[in-house]
Amino acid sequence: MKTSNNTILITGGTSGIGLAFAEEFLKLGNKVIICGRRQERLNVLKIKHPDLITINCDIADTKQREELCSIVLNDYPDTNILMNNAGIQLAVDLTQPSNLEKIREEIEINLIAPIHLVSLFARHLAGKTDSALINISSGLAFAPISFMPVYCATKAAIHSLTMSLRHQLKNTSVKVFEIIPPSTDTELGHQRRADKTQSHGGIPLQEFLTDAMKAINDDVLEAPIGQSIGLRAKREELFHIMNP
Repeated sequence: MKTSNNTILITGGTSGIGLAFAEEFLKLGNKVIICGRRQERLNVLKIKHPDLITINCDIADTKQREELCSIVLNDYPDTNILMNNAGIQLAVDLTQPSNLEKIREEIEINLIAPIHLVSLFARHLAGKTDSALINISSGLAFAPISFMPVYCATKAAIHSLTMSLRHQLKNTSVKVFEIIPPSTDTELGHQRRADKTQSHGGIPLQEFLTDAMKAINDDVLEAPIGQSIGLRAKREELFHIMNP
């Protein structure tokens, strides 16, 4: 896939992996649109990157997703890449009565929102000469960690969804990528931590980004990065190691 002269929409682009992609694509000469629900964070990023296009949107909300699509297609009709990146990661003990509101939110953001956004943008993207859908899943889609079962299940579903989309769009111009991060040093999972400033841990963000951009540039449509290579290849074996 060409990595310059695109117009790219990235969900969850205010921090972590999404922001890293946004900044890298800006450097490469792309028009980049990010959405997020923290307006103060969008304001800071707009000052730092004046060329960045920011849209306030809570993708957990159906109506706001539809409004996002309308804004993007009306104001930025050259958009040719959608990156489904936004996600949350919660700890859930399913052996106890669970907070269904939190579970629904995690599924809505991690799975339903990407499904909905793909359905809203697919026809538009198929009308472009060069276009792509990029779904961000996780190595935990293959070998889950049991204390966050909903997150892992949604990422397994994203893997399955991406395979199906690739087949459904095989006769169009749309390249369908799945980027599969390992544990990466971002704020992912801050909702479940007492110290909200604590990092997720994992490989340096720049290391992940370098490998992910190479995969995109080389048209590696299913691209596990770092430890995710092993999680994908040895899922059963590693599951028992990760969950003693």
